[in-house]
Amino acid sequence: MPDRSGLEFYIKDQTTGENLQIPVNPSDVKLKYETDDHSETIVNLGEVNIPGKLKLVGVSINSVFPTVGAHYVATKSPHKQATYVKKIKKMQSKNHKVRFVVTKTDISMLMTIASFEYGLENGWADEYAYTLDLKQYRKFSYEKKKNPKKRGRSKKGKKRSKPAKKINVGSTVSVNGRLHADSYGKGAGMYEKNAKREVLYIVPGRKYPVCVGINGKARGWVKMSEVKRS
Repeated sequence: MPDRSGLEFYIKDQTTGENLQIPVNPSDVKLKYETDDHSETIVNLGEVNIPGKLKLVGVSINSVFPTVGAHYVATKSPHKQATYVKKIKKMQSKNHKVRFVVTKTDISMLMTIASFEYGLENGWADEYAYTLDLKQYRKFSYEKKKNPKKRGRSKKGKKRSKPAKKINVGSTVSVNGRLHADSYGKGAGMYEKNAKREVLYIVPGRKYPVCVGINGKARGWVKMSEVKRS
């Protein structure tokens, strides 16, 4: 095992400013990085992997809260076990953001307390074993949209336009739009103009939900607004 002496682990409350040092250094700390990949099945090719965006980083801390006076603590001024529990539970219940810092490393990340579990292990009452799960906090903003105004009744004497013909799998359509490699819009390709095509697949809820092709062979995915029943 490498020498870990001198390392200090801190949970800094971003609301109150309190810097809480973890009393006993955990034996292992690993940050988990993963991406939100997904797969698509392409006609005549099979399953392919579409790379996604980076997910939130997570870290799990497993250690103990010892009794005051224990010789193996990393901090010079340890708290009572109940004090650590109270402080962490308060941060979690108040939804406070925290900064997780490990000295002598480049680990310094804004996070939230996703899970906190503690108790006694192996009948040993002199220390509390605990697991603290943190998850990266990513700043964001959003704009609340106003409810659209209700449409009034149509005036008498005005003829309504006929509804567009429903498009289903197998329908023959005219395509005016750019082809894409999947229904999410990856891999923009050729532009189809007044092209007569067959609908092979429809995936509701996607940005490019309609897969069009010729004689059963896929050409690409387009928006529903870019196809019209022939």
